[in-house]
Amino acid sequence: MLEAIAVAWLLLFFGDLLSTFVYHVPEHVFGSLHLKTHHCWKKDFRHYAILTLNTQVLLDGILGALPYLLMALILWSFSPIGVISGLILGQLHVWWRHISVLDWKTPKFVTILCQVLFITTPERHWLHHQKTNQGFGDIFTFFEQPSLVWMRWLRLLRLHFRYSRI
Repeated sequence: MLEAIAVAWLLLFFGDLLSTFVYHVPEHVFGSLHLKTHHCWKKDFRHYAILTLNTQVLLDGILGALPYLLMALILWSFSPIGVISGLILGQLHVWWRHISVLDWKTPKFVTILCQVLFITTPERHWLHHQKTNQGFGDIFTFFEQPSLVWMRWLRLLRLHFRYSRI
């Protein structure tokens, strides 16, 4: 049982780490797929996440989930139950963090518990939708500060590439 809990936590931790630093932040700096499909002001949650079959939205979701699936493959031999639990918890968190658009208000006790455990609440994730340069880390809030440093470095890299071609 303890092994399954550890594997689930490792899957969520390293999945979020890789998703944040390999896909999410670089997509904010170099790409447009994530910004068009996830941060477009014209979309609401119901259209974005439930009703649309837009291939770009599906591709963005798959690319964001790929690190979690990679971790699932790596960790499978340690605990299939832990991997399945981690993937289920990760998907439940995706749905939960997007319900703030539906006028959800996280109870104060849950908000405090999430702060202690460094877990992103729907309100915290909604901040990322409003201010796309804040609130990185899909599941864990402790990835936010390092991701902001990574974003600054990637922006400098982008400027370097842009001006080195002139």
